[in-house]
Amino acid sequence: MTGTSTTAAPASHQVPITASFVAFGAGVIWSVGALLTRLAGHADAWQYLIWRSVGVVVVMEIVSRVRGQGWMTPRAFTQGRIMFIGTLGLMVASLAFVYAIKNTTAANAAFLASVTPLFAVVLSRVFLGERLTRVTIGALLLAMCGLAIMVVSDVNGGNMVGNVAALLSSLGFAVYTVCVRSEPHRDWSPILPGYASMMIVLCVIVTLLKGNPLLPPAADTTYALLHGGVLIVVGTLMFNIGSRTVPAVAMTILAQSEMAFVPFWIFLWFGEAPTMWALIGGAIILTAVIGKSVLDARAPGVDETSDVGPGFIA
Repeated sequence: MTGTSTTAAPASHQVPITASFVAFGAGVIWSVGALLTRLAGHADAWQYLIWRSVGVVVVMEIVSRVRGQGWMTPRAFTQGRIMFIGTLGLMVASLAFVYAIKNTTAANAAFLASVTPLFAVVLSRVFLGERLTRVTIGALLLAMCGLAIMVVSDVNGGNMVGNVAALLSSLGFAVYTVCVRSEPHRDWSPILPGYASMMIVLCVIVTLLKGNPLLPPAADTTYALLHGGVLIVVGTLMFNIGSRTVPAVAMTILAQSEMAFVPFWIFLWFGEAPTMWALIGGAIILTAVIGKSVLDARAPGVDETSDVGPGFIA
């Protein structure tokens, strides 16, 4: 998921298979970030986010300068209230997801965060006046069942703070998505280094107040820099390329590869297997999100720009 808006691709019955693979691959690349977050075992969420954000800002500013576009970061704070709100939303989403990855199971963090599209349609109804269809209402109810199963089954698991953080992450990204949808043809790219610069300031303050060093072990710092400067930026560029020719509804489905692969990488590396209830609840949530996208795509007159936004929060 990226800092730029995802505009609907030209209407066409044939979508290039290469573009679909590129879009799917973007989610897979983003999902590897969860693995790096866990590998950085000696850095807490605040320390990790400092250096992940440094990686994002440095690479994005280099790209902007190479393109002759000047400094990008200041534009996140000087181009209006909606741009700033979107920046705040993305900061909350990113901070909460990394905290969730470090404080609950990978499956819970991923599945609970995957309800972003459904949160987004509710916020769109409130702030943009978009209509809630029967499909949307049904998807919301189904997703709530999945959420209930996951949360209730984990009451005694000691992971509730992490679970709440994952849901907060989803809500934060939904706020960002609604901001993007309010002006779909605007350039939202400054949000990416903008939220990262805010994250650096916040996390530096919290880290100092906690009495921890700003620089964690070299290996953890390297993981964080790679996460921000490589995985987030490369995944974002791939997502943008795919979105040029893949309809937005399809992008919603393809973007779920991020949340599907997060628990896979953690299981492969750490052997952390999702619980049966996490799998059941997660399957229900993904069914609601993907099912809504498929049904919306088949319905006449549906705006294909709905429910899509970048996902690099992992």
